[in-house]
Amino acid sequence: PGGLGTFEATSVWTLNMLGVSVPVGLAATLLFRGLSFWLPMLPGWWVSRRITASTVAATLPDGPPKAYWSADADALVQQLGSAQDGLSTADATGRLREYGRNEVREHRSLTRTRVLANQLRNPLLLVLIFAAAASGLTGEWVDAAIVVVIVLATVSIGYTREYQAETAAAALQARVRTQARVLRDKRTVDVPVEEVVPGDVVLLAAGSLVPADGVILEAADFFVSEAVLTGESFPVEKRPGPVALTAGLRDRLNCVFLGTNARSGTARCLIVATGLRTQFGAIAHRLTLRPPETEFDRGLRRFGHLLTSAMLVMVFLVFIIHVVNGRAPIETLLFSVALAVGLSPELLPAILSVNLARGAQMMARHGVLVRHLTAIENLGSMDVLCTDKTGTLTEGVVVLEGAYDPVGAPSAAVQMQGAWNAALETGLPSPLDDAILNAAPPDLSAVRKLAEIPFDFVRKRVSVIVDTEARTSLITKGAFHQVLEICTRSADGGLLDAAGKARLEERYEA
Repeated sequence: PGGLGTFEATSVWTLNMLGVSVPVGLAATLLFRGLSFWLPMLPGWWVSRRITASTVAATLPDGPPKAYWSADADALVQQLGSAQDGLSTADATGRLREYGRNEVREHRSLTRTRVLANQLRNPLLLVLIFAAAASGLTGEWVDAAIVVVIVLATVSIGYTREYQAETAAAALQARVRTQARVLRDKRTVDVPVEEVVPGDVVLLAAGSLVPADGVILEAADFFVSEAVLTGESFPVEKRPGPVALTAGLRDRLNCVFLGTNARSGTARCLIVATGLRTQFGAIAHRLTLRPPETEFDRGLRRFGHLLTSAMLVMVFLVFIIHVVNGRAPIETLLFSVALAVGLSPELLPAILSVNLARGAQMMARHGVLVRHLTAIENLGSMDVLCTDKTGTLTEGVVVLEGAYDPVGAPSAAVQMQGAWNAALETGLPSPLDDAILNAAPPDLSAVRKLAEIPFDFVRKRVSVIVDTEARTSLITKGAFHQVLEICTRSADGGLLDAAGKARLEERYEA
């Protein structure tokens, strides 16, 4: 709209010099303005209304119960139409359709059209498309064909590489999906976090990621890190029971929130809000922005705009000067268009795509997946790359080598009690527990669990109290030094002094 008036006056004046009357020229100009500017806005307006309507529908209706942190847990369960032992599978499926998936951002499925559209955003390609069209209009069919072939080759290279990378990334993302442990049909099952719905009863333990906003129903030594929401670096103890109606986010000690994680203990909680209705989802929705433009993309965009501006200015000036000097308008227009085509860097996009694709191939040989070709240039311009790796380069399978007593002799009793502890503890699932149980599945028919002290990252050990026909025992499993420091006697009843502990440490280090 900023060019409104200037464009019309220039167009009518130009058409008048070509022999078109002013009324006809004005009508044609206004018709062109309407078809080229206002009419294309209608689909965009319709799409924006649909997006706005879907966003409002996703965030406003069916929100969590008001002030749920101050409500009684039993009343809250009834209000959500749930139960202490969770939802049924059919009910959960219906709620998933009603509330939507538990996601804080819109999931955009991978489509060939979207990847192709990304290739056509390059302003240099738009300049070449204009050059091809101008060459065709002026009868230069060979030049137009050459430019079209270059455009198709450039788009094909970028499209093929990025679509293959996007497909591979989507496959990897599908394999690595976060699970939540919930109660369904009165049984404990693992479901994808995206399928958690309001009314679900979720089981949390040390290391668990909180899948949605919920209220604590039961808890045992349960501490949660809420740094992502409150900035508080120390874990907060969570416990059941309503809090004050005016309590702030950090004071809602009976609530857990999406994005936080359990540091120790166990808990059972009722989900009250999912997706964009959560505290984390509301923040993420307000902060939704386009991905930042890379320096390489910014440089290409500026270069393309510079070429386009220079072409338009030169074409306009050449056309005006030649017409004023008495040249034929049609001949002058064709000459101006030819000049614009000559300014177009036809091979530049193809050269860029070929070189970037070559770089993607070289990186693929080293196991690097390049999703966007332009990212290669940014990676190559880095001075310092800071990265981190967790874990070790192994098969990812823990195998129990043996069980030994304090003197280093194989012990079936130690292995049996370790298996009891691994089978009866209900905390964070551990590969170590799996290895112990796979080596010697325990017989629990004569064992009755009385209590449990869950694992946490301070004690670094987990204890279960069991009752057998012989006696009641406290069986503790954990990090070697943390277990050793609380021991006073060995299994044979001998006193475990400093010298005895030193011998055990030497055997452990060996």
